Amino acid sequence: MDGDTTRTARHIAVFVRSLEGGGGAERVMLNLAQGFAGRGHRVDLIMGRISGRFLDNLPDNVRVIELGSRSALGVLPAWPRLGSADMLALLPLVLNPDGPRVLGAVPKLARYLASARPDVLLCGLNYPNIAGLLAQRLAGATLPVVITVHNHLSTAIAQSGRPRMRALPKLVARFFPRAAATVAVSQGVADDAQRLMGAAPGSVVRIYNPVIGDELSRSAAEATGDAWLDDAGPPVVLGAGKLKPQKDFETLLRAFASLRKEREARLVILGEGGEEPHLKALAAELGVADDLRLPGFVDNPYAYMARAGVFVLSSAWEGFGNVLVEAMACGAPVVATDCPSGPAEILESGRYGRLVPVGDAEAMSAAIAESLDDPGDPEDRKKRAAEFSVGASADAYLALFERLLGAEAGR
Repeated sequence: MDGDTTRTARHIAVFVRSLEGGGGAERVMLNLAQGFAGRGHRVDLIMGRISGRFLDNLPDNVRVIELGSRSALGVLPAWPRLGSADMLALLPLVLNPDGPRVLGAVPKLARYLASARPDVLLCGLNYPNIAGLLAQRLAGATLPVVITVHNHLSTAIAQSGRPRMRALPKLVARFFPRAAATVAVSQGVADDAQRLMGAAPGSVVRIYNPVIGDELSRSAAEATGDAWLDDAGPPVVLGAGKLKPQKDFETLLRAFASLRKEREARLVILGEGGEEPHLKALAAELGVADDLRLPGFVDNPYAYMARAGVFVLSSAWEGFGNVLVEAMACGAPVVATDCPSGPAEILESGRYGRLVPVGDAEAMSAAIAESLDDPGDPEDRKKRAAEFSVGASADAYLALFERLLGAEAGR
């Protein structure tokens, strides 16, 4: 098992709500499942619901299990065994029609743990983390539960108006410390999670995301089917992500409009979301509608990244910034906001790409122009991106699992 950290084949359960949304966290968990299986481990990918864009990417050597979670109300029958204190803490979310449906999977996940008896349970995202910890308790299982934090929670909570997000700090402080280990996808996320948990410094483990896989270079070589990128013409400024306020594509659009006054260029933003009408209206207002394309979700963003004049991550906050690493792996020059958190770590404070303040359109425009004029060495960016490989991340998780299982065995 090349690259494996142990000779012992383990049974690893990976739990996510679904693969919906095309988000980075879902892709991370899928990449980890593939990485574990590729190293000879038995892997079960457990989902509250089998749905999402990445279903076609599920590997044959990973067993997929659907729990059929349709409503958070499904957790209520477990109330007597889980205890009133925990259930009362969760009750406002459980009774909310917008409540996290994955909580309803707790009884079925507990039955899985009791019957399948995996060596370790790895959970991804906030409410699957809580559901996994509740299921462990309900099953009476002693296996280590490892939870993961994929976003800078304090910023995400402050920026969100959703009741379920406002309830999250108390739930994080209550439930997350019960995990055998908490993994954060960047040091900034780790520091923030420790504060919310009331945990000691250094108690949250940082493991960078598994971003770069074997298929990337092959996918990057394919044509996009878009003449703006496949044919010679003005350089393309590229953004990618969900069209939502967190990604702050409005600032990118304003930066592009400023750039467009000085030189020919085009802007392509990959992704879907509720901000699309606003971005189109703003482009018309700024006079750059003819130079903007919003293709929606694309199956192969790497082909776009490989042909972009510059890739821009304009986010107000991030957990890590997978797309930034992907663009670097494709050789593209990159500009990123110095947001909490991830980009500065990835770029080593500007060594591998330009960093600009959050929300500063003029600074972003200047950095884009500088990157077009002086793109730097793509091979340096590719080497840096290779450090965030699926194999490296999988090995780090496997080493953590072995430490936990060794500690469990020694009790």
